[in-house]
Amino acid sequence: MTGEGDEPATGADDETPDPVEPEHQPDGLDLARSAARAAAASAGTPPARRKAAPFRRRTVTKSSGARPDDRDPQLLDQAMGRLVASHGWELDLKVQGVFGRWAELVGAEVADHCTPESFADGRLVVRTDSTAWATQLKLLAPSVVRRLNEELGHGTVTVIEVLGPHLPSWTKGKLSSRDGRGPRDTYG
Repeated sequence: MTGEGDEPATGADDETPDPVEPEHQPDGLDLARSAARAAAASAGTPPARRKAAPFRRRTVTKSSGARPDDRDPQLLDQAMGRLVASHGWELDLKVQGVFGRWAELVGAEVADHCTPESFADGRLVVRTDSTAWATQLKLLAPSVVRRLNEELGHGTVTVIEVLGPHLPSWTKGKLSSRDGRGPRDTYG
């Protein structure tokens, strides 16, 4: 006997679910696909693989022909030129070239006593080995700027900042005095 809330016992294992039939699509693509599969299976060919992304277009690769192409081997000079241009390194390479040819550009005598240290925002910083050469280079600065702009392009170098030699500090030690004027030597 069964209780009021009990349902009659039936064999749950005896029932098999009805196979779910796919819905018919009104555009007819499902019929065309099934017809293509049937035709392919009857011809003895394996069924075609389904694409992972049916709406994604495949790119067609061109094959290199008789005409020049970007995929052809390139000369190193041309490839490096494109690399430098794409990264915007033209000015940096020119400036480093000037640093390498400093003696040729300013003369051997000036180059023996003055060395370029840095270049940023049109300002070239040059270090001299004595205060006398610092004064001399300040007088030669307009002609050096003109010569450098001929090499690098008009307006590249706007100012030459001349720094004297690295000097010892007299502000510390047991012989220093507060508010003292320091040594009176020009170091050169």
